[in-house]
Amino acid sequence: MANANRPSGFSPVRYLNGAAWNGQANVYSIAAAYATELAIGDPVISAGSASASGLPTIALAAATGAVRGVIVGLGRTPNLMGNYANLDTTKRPAAAQSADWFAMVVDDPAVIFEIQEESNGTALAATEVGLNTIPLLGAAGTYLSGWLLRSATGATPATTATLQLRLLGLSQKQDNAFGAYAKWLVKFNVHELGTGTGAAGV
Repeated sequence: MANANRPSGFSPVRYLNGAAWNGQANVYSIAAAYATELAIGDPVISAGSASASGLPTIALAAATGAVRGVIVGLGRTPNLMGNYANLDTTKRPAAAQSADWFAMVVDDPAVIFEIQEESNGTALAATEVGLNTIPLLGAAGTYLSGWLLRSATGATPATTATLQLRLLGLSQKQDNAFGAYAKWLVKFNVHELGTGTGAAGV
């Protein structure tokens, strides 16, 4: 059976020591003037400043460079991870806002995430587990992130230490197999709160 095409960006699964992810995250701010859409599951970087309340600000990450973490909640106030003006909306709009927004970010470099592979040419294979690679920015869906894992055609996995992601293996589900839209387990290899600039793949 073919893998289901249901992208949702990066979803926290567990820690490197095998413990299940416990739901913990930290609050960050998004500047009112920021004009890029943000969704749950998006990777983010530090924006180099803080809000009036002292919370560090974030911006959408790129496929290169160190990552601060992944958004798991978005809200109009630091105490409410939701848009009280429209409870059906779970994304921060792609336009400047009247006030700062806030995000819950999983910023622990030891967290393992699940992400869906794209369907471009040659898919990733078992021989590439342990290597490093990069993600692909995709358009967000109605509710969640559209980030994907690049296929072997989109970005050849390598041992290069500066590549953003480490491939840890397939997510162990009955409806998941190597090929287009496969769900993979990954760890951020280049992380703002990690040590050094990343580790070489194996």
